[in-house]
Amino acid sequence: MTLDPGAEPARQRPRRRHGGLGSVSVFVALSFGLAWLAALPLWLGDGLATPWFPVVSIAMMMTPAIAALVVVFFVEPSPHKAATLGIWPLGPVRRLIGYAVLGIFVSIALVLVALPVGALFGVYPADLVNFSAFQQTLDEQTGGAELPLPIGVLIAIQLITIPAASLLNLIPALGEELGWRGWLLPRLMPLGTLWALLISGVIWGLWHAPLILLGYNYPSAPGWLGVTAMVIMCIIVGAVFSWLRLRSGSVWPPALAHAAFNGAGGSSLLFARAGEHIDTTQATILGWSGWIVPLALVVLLAATGRFTPRDGRSTGTDAQERDRTSRA
Repeated sequence: MTLDPGAEPARQRPRRRHGGLGSVSVFVALSFGLAWLAALPLWLGDGLATPWFPVVSIAMMMTPAIAALVVVFFVEPSPHKAATLGIWPLGPVRRLIGYAVLGIFVSIALVLVALPVGALFGVYPADLVNFSAFQQTLDEQTGGAELPLPIGVLIAIQLITIPAASLLNLIPALGEELGWRGWLLPRLMPLGTLWALLISGVIWGLWHAPLILLGYNYPSAPGWLGVTAMVIMCIIVGAVFSWLRLRSGSVWPPALAHAAFNGAGGSSLLFARAGEHIDTTQATILGWSGWIVPLALVVLLAATGRFTPRDGRSTGTDAQERDRTSRA
């Protein structure tokens, strides 16, 4: 920024104001309340075995977006709603596409690399020769019929289709990301980057409680341990998604990364040994061994200053600030 001798004195300029505790509280209360409401059929029914579970889970993923929209329309109304949520502008195009592609493949890589790391520590029962767990699943689905292709080829096809599947998962993933990285992260940035990453990650992790307490992701762990593990995972992985948001200035790269992350989640079954229990508090990206590589990535990004917003478009508060300034 250059100094303009003819500019008005700093004390006469409108002071920059950021969203306070009130708007964040409304957002959190709405996203959590709606999530529990969406999950209520599971609690009143057969839990995760409820036939409506896929519909319920997608409905729950939309609740952060609903909460964010309520805030930007009614709690802190602004004519720059799309910019506040990180939906717009769609540019610079090369940067946006670059971070979108990077987000997809980084997410997939983090999920996959967690498996050999877990095997190295002895907490993930890998079978990289016969792929027996995947073979067993195929046998159950086909009734033991001969496979049309070698199992190695089928696994390769599964992995190749993950990036394409991220496009199919984009809408529900965007439902979350509009809230967590679209609205909440920029609103917390005035507290400092570290606090913004920690608080947004904790909120994101705790938001999963209606499903985690029913055994989702951590079926063999007590509820408190499952929620705790989910919070830690969300802090670490959420920091990676936050990096994409801050550097791209857009919610689309973290949304695609989130979609790819969800799409790659089942890959642990491709390389596991049949008949072996996988403790997800220890193995896969959900457990402590899977956090090592993404945590190292986050430390590297922080050490190289990669959490510094690229420009003003990376914080949704700027759009509202322009509106306040124009009315002053």
